[in-house]
Amino acid sequence: MQSTDLEGILVVSIEQAVAAPYLSGRLAGAGARVLKIERPEGDFSRGYDRLVQGESAYFVWLNGGKESVCLDLREAAARDLLARMIARADIFIQNLAPGAITRMGFDPEVLRKNDPRLITVSISGYGDTGPDRHLKAYDLLVQAESGLSGITGTPEGMARVGVSVGDIAAGMTAHSAVLQALLARERTGQGRHIAVSLFHALGDWMNVPYLQYVYGGKVAPRAGLLHPTIAPYGAYTCADGKAILFAIQNGREWRQFCIDVLDQPDLAEDARFIDNSARVANRSALDGYVNAVFSRLSRPAVISRLEDARIAYGRVSTLEDLAQHPQNRLITVETPSGPVQMLAPGALIDNTLPDFGPVPALGAHTAAAWAEFGAETSRHD
Repeated sequence: MQSTDLEGILVVSIEQAVAAPYLSGRLAGAGARVLKIERPEGDFSRGYDRLVQGESAYFVWLNGGKESVCLDLREAAARDLLARMIARADIFIQNLAPGAITRMGFDPEVLRKNDPRLITVSISGYGDTGPDRHLKAYDLLVQAESGLSGITGTPEGMARVGVSVGDIAAGMTAHSAVLQALLARERTGQGRHIAVSLFHALGDWMNVPYLQYVYGGKVAPRAGLLHPTIAPYGAYTCADGKAILFAIQNGREWRQFCIDVLDQPDLAEDARFIDNSARVANRSALDGYVNAVFSRLSRPAVISRLEDARIAYGRVSTLEDLAQHPQNRLITVETPSGPVQMLAPGALIDNTLPDFGPVPALGAHTAAAWAEFGAETSRHD
């Protein structure tokens, strides 16, 4: 059953790529009507790949339930139509290049003066202020700029996080801020402007290494699949060549690990490993004990010991493993090329999977939008 939580909320979004579509996609999934304004050639994420029955994986993931309206905003008639859409909207989202929306005549501050109930959202690379506010930005650029790349990878080199984590962080941050703004508007009758940047959203996620460096002078090392500041916490290869990742979080777990997994209870009191700081300082010696045991046992045997000790673990999965994972929850989304199954969003509400609307073909709703908004109308009529 499709959610109706945001039924009656009209969202107009000039969007492309990931961050803004993530926000509007979650609003559409909650029942809002989302008018996705695309350039005539379409959101460029439509062309990122053709791997999902001819559709882009990025676009299918983020655009279910929206209406695709193609407008060439260089044309006055198209800008007039957009203005009439916004006049009826509850939420206006944009993630164009810095300054572009103001040059078009849709500055969020001006829009909100004309309609104080309007919630405006601008998603950018670096925010509305500061010396880098004019820079365009994409996910990997911000992974590097924010310092995330500096702590990701192995001692031999830095690496990109394997998904668009900067875009996703910005989209999630904007989503929570929009829901907060809707609640506040119910109480005050006033909208607000929300500015979210990839850099600042990812910067918030970087607070632990930032605080460790600023106050402790410690730079988190790139450690691959080993946790840089907790030990043992990482991936270890078993006798069958398969890797298992496990985590020790406290003294009780360390003792149980030594007793039930390593079968070396005396190791729990070894001064080299007496607490987490000591174990991190002596990680090489500690790994020697772990590897000596794991190298003799298959992964299922190691898992059995970890479960007996109540130690948290995770298999190191390939994408083939993920595709077959028994814990997966899948939803079906209609696309212009037919139905597609994909992994469901993380929240399960009242034990019910979400039901997303169809992914729109490019410009599928353009004619209807001209018919609906082609005359002067107001959200307050």
